[in-house]
Amino acid sequence: MNTLFNARLFSFVILTTAVTAATTDRPSAAPPADTILLAPHRAVYDLTLSKSHSSRGIEAIRGRILYDFSGNACEGFELKFRQVSEIDSGEGKAALSDLRSTTWEDGNAKKFRFSSENLFNERRTDVVDGEAERNTKTVAVSLSKPTQKNFNVPSGAVFPTEHMRRIIAAARAGKSLLELPVYDGSETGEKLYNTLTVIGRPIPPGDKAPDDASAKVPAMANLMRWPVTISYFDKLDEKSEHGGEQTPVYSIGFELFENGVSRALILDYTDFTIKGEMTSLDLKDGKPCP
Repeated sequence: MNTLFNARLFSFVILTTAVTAATTDRPSAAPPADTILLAPHRAVYDLTLSKSHSSRGIEAIRGRILYDFSGNACEGFELKFRQVSEIDSGEGKAALSDLRSTTWEDGNAKKFRFSSENLFNERRTDVVDGEAERNTKTVAVSLSKPTQKNFNVPSGAVFPTEHMRRIIAAARAGKSLLELPVYDGSETGEKLYNTLTVIGRPIPPGDKAPDDASAKVPAMANLMRWPVTISYFDKLDEKSEHGGEQTPVYSIGFELFENGVSRALILDYTDFTIKGEMTSLDLKDGKPCP
């Protein structure tokens, strides 16, 4: 249970009929999406159980996500993330999961630093610390925790903030599908995911007005947004044999504003689904590049 609530924003379920007419983007390298300006902001999301799809015994989930994003393309982007979830399995039993992570990514999508720890019932279960750097042939990863280890992932893999910038760029270009491998330092720091992002029809400013905290920030009213679903798949070895359609490990749905703010979260872990409602949003004063 303790690994169920790993953070992917920044990666955060709407599948539309536009998929049938979709174009697919499969880049072989990962240049930054230079035209995308992400807004420094602090958002809070309250979590509740939306659906339970199996007999795992989960009766309720309550929790909160704190998402604190800052920086710019010149100084790099920093994300401080915390997700606390109380899982009620019935029979008077409840478990508490507390995930905390900090990441930094440079504006050119070449360097990435990450650290995280996961507590389960107030006992530390996972600690990860490391960094990754892109060169012309690969992405070199160096872990210091949980164990010291060096390895490479393909050069086409993107880091989390760059992934978000790519999604916004694809949405602005009218694309409805985006496929990218993503390295985010999650789990033991050795995980590489294949991702499929489905982008729905744009929601122009003034349409379908939000009823959460984003509606209370005047600067958000003039922004375009899109319904987005990101599905995460295990990265399979090209030599491995597998038949049929691969099932995602989990998926994240949300409405994405063109400045990178997300609302109306849906976290689907197959056996159950969690809804995240934005209850607080503060846009920070961004420091422009010199």
